[in-house]
Amino acid sequence: MNGIIRLSVVFIFTLLSSGTFSKELPVENFSQLPSFTRPNLSPSGNKIAYIRNFQSPEIALLTTVDLLTGRKQHIVKSDNEERKIRWFTWANEKTLIVSIVFASKRYRTDTTETRLLAIDIDGGKPVQRQVVKTKRGMYDDGHVSQFQDSIVSFLPDDPEHVLIELDLDVANLPSVYKINVNSGRKSRITKGKMSVRSWMADRQGNLRLGEALNYKTGEAAIRVRIGEDDKWHKMFEHNALEEPGITPLGFAKDPNILYYSAYQNDKKALFKIHLPSKETTLVFADDDYDVDGSLIYSKKTNDVIGLYHPNSDDGRIYWDESNDNFQKSLNNALPDSDVYLVDFSENESIYLLYTENDYTPGMYYLGDRKDKSLTPIFEQYPDLLPEVLTEHKFVTYTARDGTELEGYLTLPLGVDGPVSAILHPHGGPGARESDGFDYWTSFFVNRGYAVFRPNFRGSTGYGYEFSQSQMKGWGLTMQDDLTDAANWLVEQKIAKPDSMCIVGASYGGYAAAMAAVKTPDLFKCAISFAGVTNLKRLVYRSRGYTNSKFVKNQIGDDSDDLEARSPFYQAKKVKIPMLFLHGGDDRVVDVEQSRMMVDELQDLDKPVEYIEFENGDHYLSIQRNRHAAFKAMDVFLKKHLEESLFL
Repeated sequence: MNGIIRLSVVFIFTLLSSGTFSKELPVENFSQLPSFTRPNLSPSGNKIAYIRNFQSPEIALLTTVDLLTGRKQHIVKSDNEERKIRWFTWANEKTLIVSIVFASKRYRTDTTETRLLAIDIDGGKPVQRQVVKTKRGMYDDGHVSQFQDSIVSFLPDDPEHVLIELDLDVANLPSVYKINVNSGRKSRITKGKMSVRSWMADRQGNLRLGEALNYKTGEAAIRVRIGEDDKWHKMFEHNALEEPGITPLGFAKDPNILYYSAYQNDKKALFKIHLPSKETTLVFADDDYDVDGSLIYSKKTNDVIGLYHPNSDDGRIYWDESNDNFQKSLNNALPDSDVYLVDFSENESIYLLYTENDYTPGMYYLGDRKDKSLTPIFEQYPDLLPEVLTEHKFVTYTARDGTELEGYLTLPLGVDGPVSAILHPHGGPGARESDGFDYWTSFFVNRGYAVFRPNFRGSTGYGYEFSQSQMKGWGLTMQDDLTDAANWLVEQKIAKPDSMCIVGASYGGYAAAMAAVKTPDLFKCAISFAGVTNLKRLVYRSRGYTNSKFVKNQIGDDSDDLEARSPFYQAKKVKIPMLFLHGGDDRVVDVEQSRMMVDELQDLDKPVEYIEFENGDHYLSIQRNRHAAFKAMDVFLKKHLEESLFL
């Protein structure tokens, strides 16, 4: 591992000293999958597991390294096509638990399935076995659990067993099983009941909470066991189709204390409740932003020590001074970087650190608190140099109705005055933009384009009313916010008015297509990756899934309204060149969404290009597809916007 880092440092030094690199880097430098991802420490901290992505051959290897002996083992190989590694973690010092995800079909409906592997690494070679042993046909209806990787607890005092929720009896009504990771033997802890769709255990591994939801009526509640009582008490009832509920986040070391998030004065805040007394305490609130991050637990004390909050200085809030001081010391050791603690050994003496900033791709470090050492181990994008990238500027702009909106503006190096620009709406739409390294933005900016990523209405983090704008609102106010963002770029003399393109993926792809029909004269071109174009079809397709009523509640159910907000039904309004990109095996947005729109545009003799990626998913997980997508965007943008700054 250290050899990899030394080679990378030499490579950077050679480039800088020789002056041989051009400012416009090769497309592949940006579109390569991260070289190393998701490192994870074993309980002792003496071993590390991580995924290594290779360019040739195009494979991903889940690898373990013994930090004491240097022994390396490749334990799972994936081509990111048929089977992908979803997540992995250490069950104990010798066994890794690995989730595998793959595309499938059920009753002629596209689905995603998961399976769970246990892999022993303490022998001469890795030994692999499936954790959940089920066979199709073992029940009268032939039902097999679609998702088999939902861990309820890793049972801290019993490293040979885990608690897993599985709907072996009734589809979508999971029971909880205790499973031996060595033998696969299982015993049922509780049978699926009370419309509970997911279960939660306390820090000792005892089943304590169930989140209940009626898919037809929307009625929801939290069921909890209090103390030694076996009764499941109903708490926090609401209708999920009509009102916000609470989100249980986890238990304190004291199993009588539950942390949860709930809205207070339109913003999410963190609370805790003492279950026996029902006494509720506000733990943390932010007047300007939602507090919607997860809890931070100490592996040493097994208790809550803070929470992740992206709008804080360090992205997290710690309760006690010692953890806060440790974070500050790391910030001082690595100035000008965002510093994130990602994993600890059980005694917290060994730790993993991730650092990045707007213009520096991610780097992982291995830390030792006893030796006070910090060693770089992995670079995510070794071919990207900070010297040719640039930082993001946090900005605000005012929408037409007077609402102040936030976003991130990134300008190419060495420019003065208006330039060609890209409006880059995020996916979701229940998501938000933030600072930090972004490979899409870095790529566009390196080509000489200004990039603006607005947090339009419908984005998360800004309160309940703000996020609710997306409910039956696609193409309306949230689309107008994007139009206003583009006009703001021109007014501020950032963008040339006749040289702007809108580029988006997923919901952002919908927004790009919608811009081409709603504001046909505003942009010079539009690019949609995996975008929705036909809301009517989206709602119709949802009838095969359990969340169908929730899709209608979000997108709408009036046929005329859905057509009015669908780019497909307004294709004749398109005036600008459009590029559509879509994975042929996308399980989030069906590929038909792009196919239909492209066919319609072609029938109307509109300027459109289309690339469909073989076996492609929603995330450009296959290396050749990611390269092809970025090359296509590069050619398209250079063709339709003003020449790149560096040509």
